[in-house]
Amino acid sequence: MKLLMHTCCAPCSVYCIDSLREENIEPTLYWFNPNIHPYIEYKTRRDTLIQYSEMVKVKLIINENYGLDEFCKNVANDLENRCINYCYKVRLEETVKYAKENGFDTFTTTLLVSPYQKHDDIKKLCENLSKKYDINFLYRDFRIGFRDGQAKARELGLYMQKYCGCIFSEEDRYKKQIEKDKKI
Repeated sequence: MKLLMHTCCAPCSVYCIDSLREENIEPTLYWFNPNIHPYIEYKTRRDTLIQYSEMVKVKLIINENYGLDEFCKNVANDLENRCINYCYKVRLEETVKYAKENGFDTFTTTLLVSPYQKHDDIKKLCENLSKKYDINFLYRDFRIGFRDGQAKARELGLYMQKYCGCIFSEEDRYKKQIEKDKKI
């Protein structure tokens, strides 16, 4: 199996890589995340992933695309469904296209590790992309190792982000505080 794994960040990669290696599956990581904003956040996550991939000696492919303008154009009219209709779709489809064009026979994603993501929607999208591009999708419910992976990432001193990635998810992180401040 030649596996390409879409990777959103280093902390989410930890458990995924470890568990795949326990199965004797060696992933190649693929960074394509034009949904992460602002740029300093994008750069910090990318650079942390580069550092971690070197640390654990896993191959990493970077598809450099910051993409703020394109992101805004594609989510502005439907913020509530941005994850499903744009963020997951654009990243995973680009991953699958790259895999297909570069000799990989299977793909997966670290998005399947987070209990904060829309797991069933990600799984369904990957299954559909698998059929559309005639490439295998390796499904694993990595969520069982989320806490262990996060703990190991902290031990390693990896940058630990506080929100999903897009500027709207950062706003969601502060909703309670924003409402509290409005009352004051």
